[in-house]
Amino acid sequence: MSIPRPEYPRPQFCRGENSWLNLNGSWEFEFDFGGSGKERRLWEQPFSRTITVPFCPESPLSGIGYTDFIPAVWYRRRVTLAPGQLAGRVMLRFGAVDYRCTVWVNGREAGVHRGGYSSFAFDITDLVREGENELVVLAEDDVRSGRQPKGKQAHRYYSSGCDYTRTTGIWQTVWLEFLPERHIVSYKVWPQPENGSVTLTLALAGDQLEGCTLRAGACYQGVPMGEVTRRAARSLTLELPLAETHLWDVGKPELYDLYLILERGGDHLDEVTGYFGLRTLSWEGKAVLLNGRPVFQRLILDQGFYPDGIYTAPDDEALRRDILLAMDLGFNGARLHQKIFEERYLYWADHLGYLVWGEMASWGLNITTAAGLENFLPEWLEELERDFNHPAIVGWCPFNETWDDPETGCRQDDEVLRAAYLATKAVDPTRPVIDTSGNFHVVTDVYDIHDYEQEPEVFRRKFAPMADGGEAYDNFPKRQRYGGQPYFVSEYGGTWWNPSPKDGDNWGYGDRPGSEEEVLRRFAGLAAALLENPGICGLCYTQLTDVEQEQNGLYAYDRGRKFSDRVYQGIRAAMTAPAAIEGQEPR
Repeated sequence: MSIPRPEYPRPQFCRGENSWLNLNGSWEFEFDFGGSGKERRLWEQPFSRTITVPFCPESPLSGIGYTDFIPAVWYRRRVTLAPGQLAGRVMLRFGAVDYRCTVWVNGREAGVHRGGYSSFAFDITDLVREGENELVVLAEDDVRSGRQPKGKQAHRYYSSGCDYTRTTGIWQTVWLEFLPERHIVSYKVWPQPENGSVTLTLALAGDQLEGCTLRAGACYQGVPMGEVTRRAARSLTLELPLAETHLWDVGKPELYDLYLILERGGDHLDEVTGYFGLRTLSWEGKAVLLNGRPVFQRLILDQGFYPDGIYTAPDDEALRRDILLAMDLGFNGARLHQKIFEERYLYWADHLGYLVWGEMASWGLNITTAAGLENFLPEWLEELERDFNHPAIVGWCPFNETWDDPETGCRQDDEVLRAAYLATKAVDPTRPVIDTSGNFHVVTDVYDIHDYEQEPEVFRRKFAPMADGGEAYDNFPKRQRYGGQPYFVSEYGGTWWNPSPKDGDNWGYGDRPGSEEEVLRRFAGLAAALLENPGICGLCYTQLTDVEQEQNGLYAYDRGRKFSDRVYQGIRAAMTAPAAIEGQEPR
């Protein structure tokens, strides 16, 4: 039986093929609708079902396809380990589990993780043994609690508007990693193209690092670019000079291969390979600069949903194909919307030269008090650490549209947003941060708004004063104030199109156009209003694909074509037109 999603899940931090074991595939499975499984000692009883991991039980690919609310689920898997696999440390890794995950190994608790989107691991060295081992996973989920980020998962029984089918439990790859006692834990790459180098910060683990060295080197297209060796320590900072400077850029994904070797007396104790890109980001005046020049961000809103896998792409090629679909229409990047995307998606963005904004799935979390920070910040910090090294990521966005609480009328706690912004900047000062996309801004490096006006001339008039340095358009002037930052229309469009609609089962923004010609007129006119305005640094069109009832995608939910070739050609021409801000000199 083939293993679903067999590719290595962490492409920037690779070890040899014998260092890991993919645990995707068939697991025993049980629903726990009463949340009483612990009390009933459910792990000691036979489970009534099987599930295909890493697909959530709501998805067809899981083999279950149950879409009602699921408060808790249990998984069980047995795995046989050989003596060589137990020679060092054994890590049990999860790409993501929604939401609160508890793991037992051979009947003993290995750990608990809270957060439905970030990756995590447990050291199970002291819990495993030679031969057969039993893994049990409990996932607890309540998208209606207000105490956990849910993103676009529906909080009602039916999907509606821009909320879709829920995801519960394991939804990314599960795997074992076998590490030497002394090993490389993590690394960060800080590009320094102006100096022809990169700075590396590393964390190492293990006793008796005395006498060990860390060797770091880079290659470009197979040609050695530089190498340095330093004494090993638990934490280490080094500069790696590069013989040649090749900049990562939009559509020009120049990448260096990286190797890190921990050794002692000529013996390799651990070896990690990865890659990095050299590029600079800055945000000055009205522009966001990539490698010192203004680059208009022509982005598409990507929800990251799939009809057969829900949150999980059916295969690695589906991740790559989504990026290529957008690039083929002239988009140079995406807002990864209300979801932390898996690392394999970012791998393809890096390798295709595709700009992305990393965003947390903040909807569903009550942030009217400081308690919201407790339920948000730990997981967000895990995301920042995991994806720091990806050159494709050109900005962070912790929150999206932080509306007032509809039940209590309470406003957002501004200090929650401020704290999240400051924490993000402390971890990563190299990228711009939008505190809350659309509304209501507290402190932000890039000022963005959302506007779904469908008539191009009305849309254009809203922003016209900005072309001559006049007042910036703000749709919530009583709740936020523009401070002269780069200005980004990060949601617009959303043109509702379904050539054969059925009443009640589809939705989009504004009035549905009556023809393809009207679709193209709207798209081209709205895009031109933003591209031709020198006061605007980027756009993000809603959206890449339809998702269930939301019918405003440029492609169908199954990634099929919705329009004639002539419309797609017009979309491409509109999106690749010159942008006014790209003709300006950096200030």
